[in-house]
Amino acid sequence: MSLGIVADSHPNVLSLCLRSYDVVVPAEVVTELQEMASCDGEHGQAATSVLDRTDSVEIHAVDLDTEFPLDDGENAAVTLANERDVERFLCDEFNRIGLIHASLADTRLVTTPTLLSVFVRTEQLRADDALTLLEEISSARSWDGNSYVQRARSLLDTSETDTTSQ
Repeated sequence: MSLGIVADSHPNVLSLCLRSYDVVVPAEVVTELQEMASCDGEHGQAATSVLDRTDSVEIHAVDLDTEFPLDDGENAAVTLANERDVERFLCDEFNRIGLIHASLADTRLVTTPTLLSVFVRTEQLRADDALTLLEEISSARSWDGNSYVQRARSLLDTSETDTTSQ
């Protein structure tokens, strides 16, 4: 739930997400967030920020597929996405993203870098703010060497250059 990790001086991406989309979350993810919220540091703070907004999301219990080779949170999220036939699935499990993508029936897989890009294209977020947020999230989530994130960073950097040159 990297969306909760935002600097005070930047737009709150979680709020943008909740305003723009109907968010459906499996109960297992809420349980994971509760466990994470008990930790000190930025991950605990981010989890607490998300939990503070659970009144803005639909929470559903699902029956887990015990054979699915991911943790309960991703397992439940994929199951819920398929059961509810959701349009978009936000996931940042980059190590197993191919498996998650292949497990989704008719749902578009979206990552945080993609979501930030959408908010820039729809003028809900400035490119420089999106870049800053991506840097902060990348650092917190240890994504710095991830090629997918590096590509998103370069696209956002191009968007920022295009915006400032106009």
